This record gives sequence, C-alpha cells and structure tokens, in this order.
Amino acid sequence: MRNAKLYETHVYCKNLEKSIEFYQTLDLDLAYVLNERRAAFFWLGEPGTKEQMLGVWEVSEDQFFKKHFAFALSLEQLHELPQYLESKGIKLRPAFGLDASEPVVHAWMPAACYYFEDPDGNSLEYLAVLEGDSQPELGVVHLSQWNQQSPKKR
Repeated sequence: MRNAKLYETHVYCKNLEKSIEFYQTLDLDLAYVLNERRAAFFWLGEPGTKEQMLGVWEVSEDQFFKKHFAFALSLEQLHELPQYLESKGIKLRPAFGLDASEPVVHAWMPAACYYFEDPDGNSLEYLAVLEGDSQPELGVVHLSQWNQQSPKKR
C-alpha cells in the first residue's frame, strides 16, 4: 500500500554489546534485547511513540555485510549535527567525493545529508528533506552550492 510507513529496519553487527553502546550514544531508546538470538531493538523518534524501530543482529564474520539507512531530521537539527556527533566521539565522513565540512545535497530529491559509520562500518545518514523543486542535473553538491543555484529561497 502506498500510504504505508517504514516501521523497522535491521542491520548486522559483529559485537552486539558494542553496537548497543553505540546506538545508545545516538540517544536511541533500547527497547528489548534477545540475548539468546543476539539481537537488540531500539525505538526511534519521539519518546513513547513506538512508530519506528531499528533491529541490530549479531552475526558471524562470514555472514556479515554492511548496510545503509538514514535518520530524518529538520534542517535546523541537521545544522546542529556535527557538534552533536563530535561531542559523542563520532566522526562525519566524506560522501560522493565531497568533504563533510557542510551537508551534501542530493539534488534529485532534494535532501541535505551528513554521513557517518557505526562500529561495524554500516553507513548511517542524517537527512533533512529540502523545500523546492528537484534539480537532478546538479548531482550531489554541498548545501552552500545548492542554496546559490536553487531558484527558490532556501
């Protein structure tokens, strides 16, 4: 159904306890741990809403593969993100050939993003959807370039 929302997603890890610590560092609420299955579940979003969940599953080295997912934020929150992550010892990483000095914009969406990794190298992203029309011909640019080239005020 088109109007359905994504409720949960899952990633693999090599050390469940280390991953639990990391995702709690991002202020995700630990909902439940299944030690016998080596899995942990976290609530995302506003406290008490129980509308979104992240599952983290410990697997052996030969079963492990990296995944990607994104957290949605407002643009104001995205601007605060570098300081927030730095205070937690988490480094932003370059993306699409652009440094992490400012958000990158996927002009086809359009959305501004920062990228980083969890302890196992899963690609994580904080994303803010931007107002205005997409401009796929721009590709991926820094937010300052998007603001200069976008016909609508950002």
